[in-house]
Amino acid sequence: MTYDLAIIGGGPAGVAAGVYAARKRLKTLFITESFGGQSTESTGIENWIGTINIPGLEFGKMLEKHLRFYAGDSVEIITGDKVNKVDRINNEFQIQTEMEKTYLTKTVLVATGSVRRKLEIAGAKEFENKGISYCASCDGPLFAGQDVAVIGGGNAAFETAAQLLAYVKSVTLFNRSANFKVDEVTAEKVLSHPKMTALKNVVPKEIRGDKFVSSLIYTDQSEEHELKVGGIFVEIGLVPTTSFVEGLINLNQYKQIPVDPHTQRAEVPGIWAAGDSTNGLYHQNNIAAGDAVKALEDIYLYLHAK
Repeated sequence: MTYDLAIIGGGPAGVAAGVYAARKRLKTLFITESFGGQSTESTGIENWIGTINIPGLEFGKMLEKHLRFYAGDSVEIITGDKVNKVDRINNEFQIQTEMEKTYLTKTVLVATGSVRRKLEIAGAKEFENKGISYCASCDGPLFAGQDVAVIGGGNAAFETAAQLLAYVKSVTLFNRSANFKVDEVTAEKVLSHPKMTALKNVVPKEIRGDKFVSSLIYTDQSEEHELKVGGIFVEIGLVPTTSFVEGLINLNQYKQIPVDPHTQRAEVPGIWAAGDSTNGLYHQNNIAAGDAVKALEDIYLYLHAK
């Protein structure tokens, strides 16, 4: 059997595409490890249009419920599996999954988003979940009353610091360069807090501790310093989940899929992408969903107006 469309990913982009595919009666294969994407890690999402505030886990359940309501006979939903490889075979695409399943489809929409970039210094791997966290909204309250560090200099790092300032003793932010990559309003507000310190031109070198993190070693130009901290929160960017199309599509230097912003088409005919896996200028839930709807409109025309 050959599907009209395969949607890979269960976040806002994938689900938006799935709902539209169902309503357009496209024979669709929908593959995701789980629903909700990175947003499931958030304690409260306040910018999803139509909702004032929704917990991340509830957001994932809401997306799944919406898709299953419309799926019917059009969209076959497969959860708990992961796509390992997409190949082109003649005029179709072959999808291979981690559970050793193989599917054929006429078109593909990549909506797999991204994962957090991991800190790669001595001690980082050993102390993950033992004082090192990649989610302040998930783990922040565990560090109430302690001195903590935030590594990163963008909006995500400053937003993490802002969350932590509500309950920790102090926050020290480490930025590798002389300039922050954050909007001025956010930077001014966070840096003005009496419990907040920001260090520029510093490079984290090592994390030390026993059973739990106790300090962060860093260099300030040529000098080495040690800061006593009970927790370290890492916000150094995202890595697109696109390895399964590497070799089929020419990814950019950030491993993102370059797309035509008018249609979300990739360079390979028959493949579209939406959300954090693309080279789009902005990456947010609402934008990802809109890009996916745009892609579905174009996919429908591609399939029915050849």
